[in-house]
Amino acid sequence: MFPISSETLFNVISRLEITDITTATIRQICSLAAAMEKEAGETFVHLEIGNPGLPAETMGVEAEIEALRSGVANKYPDINGIPPLKEAGSRFLKAFLDLDFPAKGIVPTVGSMQGSFTLMLLLKQRLAEKDTMLIINPGFPAQRNQAKVLGMETREFDIYEYRGEALEAKLESLLADGRVTAIIYSNPNNPAWTTLTEQELEIIGRLATKYDAIVIEDLAYMGMDSRTYLGEPFKAPFVPTVGKYTDNCILLCSGSKIFSYAGQRIALVCMSPAVYNRHYEFFEKFYEMPAFGDAYVFGVLYTASSGTAHSAQYAMTAMLNGAVDGTLQFVDHTREYARRAEVVKDIFTSNGFHIVYDMDGDRPISDGFFFTVGYKDMSSEELQRELMRYGISSISLPSTGSEQNGIRACVSMISDSDTFARLAERLKAFNHEH
Repeated sequence: MFPISSETLFNVISRLEITDITTATIRQICSLAAAMEKEAGETFVHLEIGNPGLPAETMGVEAEIEALRSGVANKYPDINGIPPLKEAGSRFLKAFLDLDFPAKGIVPTVGSMQGSFTLMLLLKQRLAEKDTMLIINPGFPAQRNQAKVLGMETREFDIYEYRGEALEAKLESLLADGRVTAIIYSNPNNPAWTTLTEQELEIIGRLATKYDAIVIEDLAYMGMDSRTYLGEPFKAPFVPTVGKYTDNCILLCSGSKIFSYAGQRIALVCMSPAVYNRHYEFFEKFYEMPAFGDAYVFGVLYTASSGTAHSAQYAMTAMLNGAVDGTLQFVDHTREYARRAEVVKDIFTSNGFHIVYDMDGDRPISDGFFFTVGYKDMSSEELQRELMRYGISSISLPSTGSEQNGIRACVSMISDSDTFARLAERLKAFNHEH
């Protein structure tokens, strides 16, 4: 029965040994929500986890089944990636981003999580004087934790106050001493769903070149900016990318959201030729291979997993080629999230909430997989706890590196009329009490 008492919530948090709800991991919040569902005897509205809310693309499933039937399950995959996948990845980047990245630099990983983690390890090593990761917040909480686990020095800032021209001076102040080895962000952004403008991408790219910082651009939600149709292969408008403004970049292209293929853990690390082929003295001594790309594939990635699942590589190949050939309309399919977000945003704002990260330059953010909301002058912790009492589970903005008050709302699991109605009923009750 909602609202659940504050005492019950406190007791469950204590029992699960969650030290701070505002900085808890997404999986910890999921476990808290599951425990609270048992206490309430009712289903929660889950806004915390970004599981795909659409079926996996059939084209990928069929290709993977066929690969398994053909006998790949008893063979180690090439650590570099199977040649058809590497070629498909190169075609995909040309078709949707208008970038020329040769197949050599396209490498499959066990999801973008493995990609970012293993890249951070190598980037920490490339030059002795460069030991720091610059994280543009808000960002995917797991990537901040990855840097922490690796013992990397980090610099972070909340982009909220530094959009447009203001971004340049802020980045200059953080890059000027030369300690930053890499810059990481997602675009569209998790959790804010902001999208960097061309002006902002140019600033990042130019300064990355100037200060020799390699940009890791996480394109987990590629093509999901609902304000512009980005699903026509080889035709403008193309997906915005820092790759247009610097050769010092690595792109992460995941199958989890754009193809709803999260369960099979498949993504691509896409290295520009300039990044792949650059030689480092440390790599030559330590890995006995001087090139960044070779050290990554044969030195780091091999020790991490000995390759990405063979059959999943065939699935990804089929889906990438289908997108390029126009037989798989992945952008059309993922627009369902924009439809849900429009409805869910309206439910929140009709009940006294406001959108926290609300603008890209002079344009309101698009509707999509995530958005952020605050309520009056409530702190992030208070809002997250109170929503939990009303059967609504979310993660707080501080867990993403944001300095704003509010929570992240993910719409992927809000898929039917009953869930929409449940959310509306509970937010109405929340607003009435508060």
